Amino acid sequence: MLSRRALSFVPRSRAPLRNFSLTAVARNAGLTSPQVNYEEKYAEKLQRRAQQQGKSVEQIRAQLKEQERQRRLQRIKEESSKPSGTSETSLPPKTSPDASSGAPKPSISKARKDSSPVKSLSSIFNLDKILETPHSAEQISVLWRAYHASRSGGTGRGYICAALPVETYQQMLDVASKYPRFVIPVPRENAQIEGGSKEPAYEFYLMEWGFHGSPQEPTTDIFAQPKPSSNPQTSTVLFTPLQEYKQRTSFATPYLAVTHYTDLAKTHGLVLLRGEITPAAATVSPSVGADKDGGRFLLSQQDAQLLAIHLQRFYLWNEGSEERAALLKAFHETPSEFQWEGLLNHTEFTA
Repeated sequence: MLSRRALSFVPRSRAPLRNFSLTAVARNAGLTSPQVNYEEKYAEKLQRRAQQQGKSVEQIRAQLKEQERQRRLQRIKEESSKPSGTSETSLPPKTSPDASSGAPKPSISKARKDSSPVKSLSSIFNLDKILETPHSAEQISVLWRAYHASRSGGTGRGYICAALPVETYQQMLDVASKYPRFVIPVPRENAQIEGGSKEPAYEFYLMEWGFHGSPQEPTTDIFAQPKPSSNPQTSTVLFTPLQEYKQRTSFATPYLAVTHYTDLAKTHGLVLLRGEITPAAATVSPSVGADKDGGRFLLSQQDAQLLAIHLQRFYLWNEGSEERAALLKAFHETPSEFQWEGLLNHTEFTA
């Protein structure tokens, strides 16, 4: 733990920046899919596909039903893998009829078959509903926020979220590809300082970017052939207490995992951010910043927001960010000259 005299920090009562509001909608993910009469709805396409493949319509229909079954199995597998303490199966989101009513058509998103550790967006957000009727970027943003506000019994605890313009995300991604790691200070009011010092204290977190390829553009056409994606890469950012990382290195537990979903980047100009705070059961020694609401999470909601804001401030370079950009560059290019004290000048925020 590091400390420094006469430096202010974000008050606990400070309102978070608008982009990282805790209200965050998506979908009440059901594990069953409705039955679809492919012969009636896609008669011409079925016939054409049968002729192209030299098969009967019945064989094509059976093939499609098998694909639908595999998607359901994959969804069940993803749902069953969620930790029970912070399950997303708590109270259903109170969304508009457009977002939640009516039986959804079967998801067209392919089950993930690569080695990516990222949960697919289609397992969280009802992309079929989004695509079957026109939705603006603002409407999707509202749905995304409302969904996350409904988690954890309607409290939203354990999650943060935001919707970013694709141009903003691309700027951050360009910087992250060159400088994928950094350290972030978080103010600590209740830290134990040697000698009983009254100086402000800070806990440092290691930030690490990961890149997972570009997702396919979602479509409602079940016959659409896969094609190279024009979406930006999906990315994750892990935040781990620096002290824990020093002690456990690759076995250290991230306290916050932020994922940028780019599935709707080209279709709606939007990148969906989702932050998941690690449940306290993941470790026996939570940090001084652990959640105060019953100790359910390793990190408080406000600290998770603060880390996400730091992420944007250090990786979104624009006018007035020259000093932060210099710190990020120095961390990678001239580590011997990097001064951690300079980071403390960037721990005060205004809404």
